[in-house]
Order: sequence, then C-alpha cells, then structure tokens
Amino acid sequence: MEPGPPEPGHPHGWRLAGSSSAYLRAASEQPIDWHPWGNEAFDVARRSGRPILLDIGASWCHWCHVMDEGTYSDAEVARLLGEHFVAIKVDRDEHPEIDRRYQRQVGALTGEGGWPLTGFLTPDGEVFLGGTYYPPTDGHGRPGFRRLLAEIARLWKEEPDQLHRHAQSIRDALERMRSTRPAPGRSLEGFISGILAQVHQGYDPVNGGFGFAPKFPHPTAVSLLLWEEYSRRTPVSGERARENLQRMADGGIYDQIGGGFHRYSVDEAWHIPHFEKMASDNAALLAAYVEGAQRFADPRFEQVIGGIVNWVRTTLLDPEGGFGASQDADNAPGDDGSFYTWTRAEMRGALEEAEFKVASRFFGAGSDGRMPEDPQRNVLFRLMPIAEVASNLGVSESSARATLERSIEKLRAARARRPQPIVDRARHADLNGAMAFAFARAGEFLGDVGIVNDARAAVDRILEGAYRPGRGVAHQIEPTGPSGFGLLDDQVQIARALTELAGVMGEPRYAGHADEILSLIDREFRGEDGLLRDLVPGLHDGPTIGSLQDPSYPLEDSPHLAANSSAALTFLRYSALVHDDRWREKAAALLLPISSRIGGAGIFGAGAAWAAGLLQTPAVTIVVEGSGPEADELERIARRTWHPNRWVFRGTPPPPFSPPGLTRAGTGAVRALVCVGTSCLAPITDGAALSETIGKAGRSSGG
Repeated sequence: MEPGPPEPGHPHGWRLAGSSSAYLRAASEQPIDWHPWGNEAFDVARRSGRPILLDIGASWCHWCHVMDEGTYSDAEVARLLGEHFVAIKVDRDEHPEIDRRYQRQVGALTGEGGWPLTGFLTPDGEVFLGGTYYPPTDGHGRPGFRRLLAEIARLWKEEPDQLHRHAQSIRDALERMRSTRPAPGRSLEGFISGILAQVHQGYDPVNGGFGFAPKFPHPTAVSLLLWEEYSRRTPVSGERARENLQRMADGGIYDQIGGGFHRYSVDEAWHIPHFEKMASDNAALLAAYVEGAQRFADPRFEQVIGGIVNWVRTTLLDPEGGFGASQDADNAPGDDGSFYTWTRAEMRGALEEAEFKVASRFFGAGSDGRMPEDPQRNVLFRLMPIAEVASNLGVSESSARATLERSIEKLRAARARRPQPIVDRARHADLNGAMAFAFARAGEFLGDVGIVNDARAAVDRILEGAYRPGRGVAHQIEPTGPSGFGLLDDQVQIARALTELAGVMGEPRYAGHADEILSLIDREFRGEDGLLRDLVPGLHDGPTIGSLQDPSYPLEDSPHLAANSSAALTFLRYSALVHDDRWREKAAALLLPISSRIGGAGIFGAGAAWAAGLLQTPAVTIVVEGSGPEADELERIARRTWHPNRWVFRGTPPPPFSPPGLTRAGTGAVRALVCVGTSCLAPITDGAALSETIGKAGRSSGG
C-alpha cells in the first residue's frame, strides 16, 4: 500500500501527528515525510527499491534536538530524503528493542553509538552505513548530511551490490561475535575477581568514579564494591564506593537546587553535565544512595535521597499512579542548559548580598562550573565545605548554613519562573518498575510510608493496565490499551519492584505476582546457553521486521543494570524472601553463561559480578517482635542498617515470608531475631548489637 495523501496542516510528517510518543509528535512539523516503525515503511522501501534512513532519538536528547532543528528542518535535506529514501523515525524509550539492535549494528561499523542514532538500511532493514549526529553542511568535524545523502543516493543507484555486501559484512561480523564461545572452566569466583580487578583499575583516584570524560555514573559498580568490602574485608572498596557517591553528590551532575541527577558529566570532575534528567538514571542512583546511606550513615547521602525523591515527585510523578520517563535538557530551540545554569548577576538578583557571598563561594560560581560556550553561565557545584565558607567570611558555621538554606530556596523559586524543560510523561513499564523498586527501598530506609505508597501506586497501575497473565507486562499503556508485550526488561523490572514491595510491606499478593512474572521469564525468555532473550516473538505484539528477527541477549550494563543480571538478582532476592531455593538455583544457572560471555567486560560486567557475589552470600531475615517505642527503634535500626541481601519484618511474617528456623516468642517481649538461612541467632534487645550483628550476618569467618 502506498502512503496516503497528506492531511491538512500536516503536509509532511502527518503519520507521526497522532503518535503516543511526544518525540514523534514533535517531528510531525518537520518538512520530512517521516514514517513510524512498522510494516508500511518497509513495504514502501521494498516496492520503491529505495534505502531506508532510520533516525532513533528521544525527547530528552540534546543532540537529537540539534539535528531536528538544524538538519531535519533543512529544505535540501528534506528534498533529498523525499526523492531517494524512505525515512523512519523511532523513539528509543518507546522501542528499546529496536534501539538495542541498531546500536549494535552501527557500533560494529563505526565504533560509536548514542543518540541520535542515524542508520542507512537496505529495504530489508540491514545497516550498510551509520553514525550519530550530522549537521546539514560540513561542520563539527563531521560531513554534512546534504553531501552524505547525495553520495549514498548515487551509490545506491550505481553500486547497490557494494552496499549490500557492506551490510552483509556487518551481519557476518556480528554473527561471529555472537557465536564465539569462550573456553570453559572459569569459576564464578574467578569471574567476580576478574571484574573487580578491572573495576579497581578503572577507578579515578582524583575525582572519584570510573574512566575519563565523558563520565557516567556506574551505580552497579558501587553495589559491587560494597559487597566486596563486606565479603572480602577490603576497606579500600568501601572507601571508593563512598568517595564515588560523595563526589557525584557534590558535583554539577547533581542538581544542587532542584535535586535529581543529570545523565552524565562532560568533564572528569563531575562539574558540567549533559542536562537531561532520566527516570532510569535517577532510579538506579536513588537505590545506590540508599545503600550508601545505610552503609556509611552519611547525612549528605540522606539529603541526596530526599533530593531525588522530591524531584521525581514534583516532575515525573503521575497523580493517578506511576512515573514519567524524563525531563528534557533544553527549554527552547538552541538552548543548552540555561534553565539549570546561572550568571553571577542572576544570582545577585535573586539573593541578598550576604546570601550571595555564601552561595557564590559554596557553589563555585565563576570557577570550574563555567559553561564552555558561555563562560558567564555557571553550573552550581559544591566547591568547598560550608565550614570553610564560614571561615572565609568570618561568620559562624551555623549562620552560614542557615544563609545557604535560604539561598537555595530563593534560587529554586527564581528558577521556577524560567521556561521549564519539557517532561516526557509516557509511562513505560521498565522505568516504572525501576523507580518503584528504588522508591520502595528509599521509603523503607527513611521510614516514610508515603514514598512506599508512591511505589505501590505505580506497580498497581501497571498490574491493572499493562499486565496480562500468560503474556506478562506490556511496555506501555496507550489510550487503546497495553502495547509492547514480550520485552524482557519490562518483566524483570516489574518483578524486581514487586519483590521489593512484597518484602517491605509484608504483602503476599505482590509476592504472588512476582512469582507469576518470574516464572514467565524462566519459561518463555530462555535462549542460547540458557541466557535470556530481550524479546520473545511469540509474546511480542509488534511487527518482527528488520533486525528484530535477530536474537539479542542484554548481558552488559549500559551503565544501567543489564536485564540478564537484573533477572539473576531478582531470582536471588525472591528466593531469599520466600525461602525457596529453586530460584537461587535458577540464578546460579543463569550466571554461569553470563560470566562466560562477559568476563572481559570490565565495569560493564559489574552488575553480573554483583549478582554472582550475592549468590555466595547467605540471605538474612530480621524479625522485630513486640510493640512500643523500643520495638519501633529496633525496627528503625534494622531497616537503616546495610547488608547485601536482607529482609526486615515487624512481627511474625505471614507465609511465604516466615523463615524456616523462626520460633514465635509468645510473650510480647521486645526483641529482634536475626535468621541466616534456616538458622536464627539468639534474640537481640540492644540496638547497637543489632546493627553490628546485621552488618556481619552471613559473612564467612575467613579473611
């Protein structure tokens, strides 16, 4: 079927105007005859014999906006695409399965990836050329898109066989990579040690974190280092985990005024971020900071937890339940973070002179946070401790602290009057599961039932609107109903959130749903060597075209926890929650092929190494009995004390949560029972003793 005539008011991108994706709807105003992903576009390409231009981006992506506003709004680019190509535009948050496959293909060709992803495909969907951002004319060290399109059109007409051979060579290379099997024999212990050695080797001792600019947070590495400190008694691992969390919290990558983390830092010292804020990043970092606050009792980490929660609640939270996907980096065409940055004059205009003196020093205005393109604008970061600010100004620390708090409130109010970056309120199951998991953990740690209830509302909405027994969880809920069934990460993230909520709330109903979804994962998603596929065609309700026909196994963190490692962790946590060793065995069976495939992945194997470490760590269940303030305090201590795999209950937990070795007191006495596996230790009545016991529970007596 040929595409229909343009509708009035939408002469070019009319097919995108009614999309559920805000990113695609925005593109409907461009002079490009865009198609959404689907059979129609591929049918047109096959019948016309034209190659496909595939553009993958997202509403939060700064360089996607730059390319949309410059390249895809260029009349000559529009003409070349209209005459020689079939143009397809994809929202990567809406279709992560498409993005994953074409990132691999373009990455195999160019060695680079990211967004926007620009791929040139045969009519059957095979990449023969690709890249990321292209300006309309030569610039930014890249060829102009006009020149590139004209040359590809010429080659497609004059030398099509060469381009088809190029596409086949990419497929052959990926197939060789996929089919390569490492030599057997490496133990999980050896895998953990190998990944840890690579993680430590990549640690930045000057700035904290891992690697060089651009610098991304790696929350799974923080969890792995905490496990190593606990299990192997290596103080340096805990020191590095703490330093990493501290340096990010003090940097410009953390929004010092509004809370929440930006996506990554363009410099090694965490000063200047890429300004988009993602649900995925903030969920992972919220969980990491809860671990850090539990382990180190650092008030700054607790502040960051509150900051992330407050940003999510004010920006992403849906009053009907659930969380949106992201907040844009920009608030206008051509913008680059002006909502988040300040000139010294803007700060003076919002603050009294004494407040400006404190805030400008504390946040380093005019120092390393200056924007490269506009040095008058500053990203605020914590340059020095408040005690040093107070000393410099000759005032007391308490006075400086109070002044700083007033300054932050005033800056927040002044910023709220600026044009706001757009929020993508699409509710995707994987992101909602990740955020609900983190909110459940944060609410438990803070003792805040409201935060736990936000997690519960998100999960309940997914269960009601996107979950179908036997089919699992759909990726999103649209006005016409759920869509996007059959994706692994949606199942894993919702099962992980359900497991956490079941334990935090002592709610058997959530455990039942977690069991259903984990059983579906185990039954339907298995592929080569027992690994989990990212997409199951038998459950998927979308067209299986292009590279979607190829199996894909998400094994490496990106830097978010890879779906296979997340599944293994959830198997382990669920096993510990319901005391069913079958799930622990399934985790072990999954981790063996994961470890054999990604032993050299370095920090991108941290999630799998963390899961393999938990496999070696006996689970701990703490039951606090009795009532009154003393029992409340024991429960508070238990929930705020770190252990790599523990559950806390108030009173005898109902089935299936009750530990096999637990015996009821029957006296109403206030006490805590710490059960390691099937054995419970002697009752504890002292809070300090309880915290010490939890911190060591299940750890081997060796060095």
